[in-house]
Amino acid sequence: MSTPHCTLTGSPFGTLPDGRPVHRWRLDSGRGVGADVLTLGGIVSGLRVPDRAGNADDVVLRLSGAAQYAAPNPYLGALVGRYGNRIAQGEFTLDGRTHRVPVTDRGHALHGGPDGFHRQLWTAAPAAANGTGLAALTLQLHSGDEEMGFPGGLDVEVTYTLDPAGTLAVDYRARTDRATVVNLTNHSYFNLAGAGSGDVLAHTLELAADTYLPVTPEAIPLGPQEPVAGTPFDFRSAHPIGDRIAAGHPQLTDAGGYDHCWVLHPPAHRGELRRAARLADPGSGRRMEVWTTEPGIQVYTGNTLDGSLAGPDGKPYERHGAVCLETQHFPDSPNRPEYPSTVLRPGEEYRSRTEFRFPHV
Repeated sequence: MSTPHCTLTGSPFGTLPDGRPVHRWRLDSGRGVGADVLTLGGIVSGLRVPDRAGNADDVVLRLSGAAQYAAPNPYLGALVGRYGNRIAQGEFTLDGRTHRVPVTDRGHALHGGPDGFHRQLWTAAPAAANGTGLAALTLQLHSGDEEMGFPGGLDVEVTYTLDPAGTLAVDYRARTDRATVVNLTNHSYFNLAGAGSGDVLAHTLELAADTYLPVTPEAIPLGPQEPVAGTPFDFRSAHPIGDRIAAGHPQLTDAGGYDHCWVLHPPAHRGELRRAARLADPGSGRRMEVWTTEPGIQVYTGNTLDGSLAGPDGKPYERHGAVCLETQHFPDSPNRPEYPSTVLRPGEEYRSRTEFRFPHV
């Protein structure tokens, strides 16, 4: 049997309303797993994974063109930053100075503000590792001092790597010239039965977490983490997402489903990669594991999807039609000194890695 050959190819993907071109880069593992990444927002605009019979289908929600991605949408597949998740009232104080980020979600700043990293055109080029048995793409972005209210000029580099086993890895790096806060993640919406194939309530989910962060009705953490034992937030063993999503728990009622951060088991060594989640679709046989160096994972069950968005095949994306598994630091950490710090200072390097593995392939 020949060794799988990973490839990376680029092609035009249309233009933005202002005429700027968007490009799509396709990573292929040579074994049926393939990923598409856009220069707009670093968006994962496709992730093809075979089912148990070897038939590949897209397992992330995607849109049909650059214009659709440029229009308002719930961060489908995007890199989000400079601060993923929420900052309460869009304000935080760092080294005695208060900084304000435009509010976009119920009076709070979400995912770096309205013109965050998800709306930026990134510079793309094959990564140094590309062609060494891997398909690897590096995206780069400079975020200026005070952009969206964040202090410091930030240079960001994100590398997507696909290996012959079908693992998609995302490596994040950043440096700053002034103290700032950084929390980067990818906002892909997963449906292992295939994008647009219905809800994910029958998908089974397992999380490596004993506690989670309860939130206000506006999704801001109330404070301390709480045990998942005896609550609908207990995914320490795999069970269907829909089993308890309508259990009447006030945390679920307020959010319309899951939209919470779980506190992952700490690594044995700082910066160590460990499994955060397992997701499986019984119908297709597809399974996905999420491995990360991050301390938390935000699980969002597509509670506000309403069928107004559809994929290239015209299939609408309905409520609970996907689940997001966003590896990250905790929401509102800049205002919570008791949480793991998200402060980055000159001379330091922000580093994070997340892997999406498909053990059934």
